[in-house]
Amino acid sequence: MDDQTPRPPSRRTVLRTTAGVAGAGLGIAAAGGQTARAATGAVPAARPEAAAVPRRRGATMAGVPFEGRSTVRIGLVGLGNRGAAMIGNFLALPWVQVVAVCDPVREKAERAAAAVVAAGRPAPALYTRDGEDYENLCTRTDVDFVYVATPWETHFAIARSAMLGGKHVGVECPVAMELAELWELVDLSEQTRRHCMQMENCCYGRNEMRVLRMAHAGKFGELLHGAGAYNHDLRELLFSPTYYEGPWRRLWHTRLRGDLYPNHGFGPVANYMDVNRGDRALSISSFGTPALGLAEYRAAHVPAGDPSRKETYVGSDRTVSVVRTARGRLIRLEHDVSTPHPYSRINSLGGTRGVFEDYPARIYLEPDHKDDQWGDFSAYAAEFDHWLWKEHANPPGAHGGMDYIMVHRLMQCLRLGLPPDFDVYDAATWTAPVPLSHASIKADGAPQEIPDFTRGEWRRARSGVDSAKPV
Repeated sequence: MDDQTPRPPSRRTVLRTTAGVAGAGLGIAAAGGQTARAATGAVPAARPEAAAVPRRRGATMAGVPFEGRSTVRIGLVGLGNRGAAMIGNFLALPWVQVVAVCDPVREKAERAAAAVVAAGRPAPALYTRDGEDYENLCTRTDVDFVYVATPWETHFAIARSAMLGGKHVGVECPVAMELAELWELVDLSEQTRRHCMQMENCCYGRNEMRVLRMAHAGKFGELLHGAGAYNHDLRELLFSPTYYEGPWRRLWHTRLRGDLYPNHGFGPVANYMDVNRGDRALSISSFGTPALGLAEYRAAHVPAGDPSRKETYVGSDRTVSVVRTARGRLIRLEHDVSTPHPYSRINSLGGTRGVFEDYPARIYLEPDHKDDQWGDFSAYAAEFDHWLWKEHANPPGAHGGMDYIMVHRLMQCLRLGLPPDFDVYDAATWTAPVPLSHASIKADGAPQEIPDFTRGEWRRARSGVDSAKPV
């Protein structure tokens, strides 16, 4: 194994050969109003009505392993609520070294550095000069992986800078906000030979991983439908003067009408159905309610002179989308952060032999259950819990431990030189509903084509989150 970061293609070469990618991506968005014909059963041949896919400028990154190394050296960009909460997950791994931290608010970077030192590790370098100091972090030669937890509108630029600097990169969701940006991240990953991955994807929850293994074992029969969501009442936090660094997240509700946060719901169900690994997402049709919740909450709780009083919200209080796959399956996605609702990611899967539904977890499978009575999902734990959850039965960290499991597994793959469980094609696919749901709602629900970011590689079965335990 080699601790030195291999030299990627030069920045100039990559920039020259990616010219025109944005235009190609926008062209797909413009053509996205076509209805894609879903197939049933066998994987279909290439569809003549499909929008043109930009020419590949590098080799596929599907199944490409990391370079093995004894120590994984990381840089952290963005140290607000999410970024600060994730530091402990990295520091819990003895083979991970936090080399650098970056945030334009120096106090946040200093607190992060103090946490690293308190864990008995060397003090990291600080990058706090301005909002673009991440570019200097990304030029370091002693960083293998950059973790990004910043406002959404900055995700694309930081991920781009990391890959051009020769770093693998993991980005909080959504990975980018525009279709052209998603295509450019795919192309940059292929050209620089650096992985770009969607973090906080909810794929590593205990329930999600158990359902995934059961689906792969055929317990649900032939898969037919699934559903996922981000239904989370964020009204108080969206108007909090201290929780977010400025009103950046709330302002997205003044810009887009569609699903702003599809990844939590889409990722796990896409895994159940082997999307990008034997099936693929073809199209999305979206509908949205009126945007009333934020304005109503503001009227009741925000002082009259607050700057938010000048904002006009257009983001649907609830969006409902239906994604169709090449094998004829349906995935329902929901998003609602503007109205009262107990937290739910829905997380359901149905097939010819039964169904699982979460929140609360319940299951009905033939021949195990009968008389239309839900069964005990915990009864399947011993046989179908993923090896990661058997090794880490009580993991630390937020979201029930799934964040730690995700970080542990990703850092393990980096250290051992394994392919990542999820890659840039998953990041682009899971994020595509952000711009496409907005376009569909504006078009009265007309289907928008989801690009084939894999450029045909989806037809090839390969491993994913349902991974084998490394020897």
